[in-house]
Amino acid sequence: MSKTIIVNFGMGNIGSIANMIKKIGYKVEITDAIEKIKDAEKIILPGVGSFDHAMQNLEKLNFIDVINKKVMEEKTPLLGICLGMQLMADKSEEGNKSGLGFIDGEVKRFSFGEYNKFKIPHMGWNLIQPKKESTLLKNLDEESRFYFVHSYHFVCKNEADILTKTFYGYDFVSSFAKENIFGVQFHPEKSHKFGMKLLQNFIENL
Repeated sequence: MSKTIIVNFGMGNIGSIANMIKKIGYKVEITDAIEKIKDAEKIILPGVGSFDHAMQNLEKLNFIDVINKKVMEEKTPLLGICLGMQLMADKSEEGNKSGLGFIDGEVKRFSFGEYNKFKIPHMGWNLIQPKKESTLLKNLDEESRFYFVHSYHFVCKNEADILTKTFYGYDFVSSFAKENIFGVQFHPEKSHKFGMKLLQNFIENL
């Protein structure tokens, strides 16, 4: 069994992610130890909160260099969840700090017309629309539904990086996949059987 770690940088509901992974029969460790990140075979980057605060925490804990080496040089599989996905952008409208820059793109706030019925934040269950094949989506139903809570979304510069889109006022990128790098805007740990399958795919098949 591969060593799967959840990076603890003080942002997000990491306990619920760990509980979901354990529920489907896999071992996972929540850690803020650099040596354990260096030794990881799968990395999950969670996150709930603001972009700049998250980047500041990663910097303060000296995580950026080690994560960059693991992901970009060693090609360790990385899954970013919600804010963890957004941190992989070059930048975000939510703050002024640079992101990790793993995926070309930026994070933008939902923007609807004055009379649009869609509220911010986007909160609730929505379908995902696959745009390409990926092991991350293996054996998922065509009508797979996931739980979202967010006000910002990722805008990919390269269409080839987009894994799924979801409609909320307009189509936005709900997940991306590039080589060993994966990001999901939704919360698999809150998405019942669909989230279980996606996490299983990440741990078992990637």
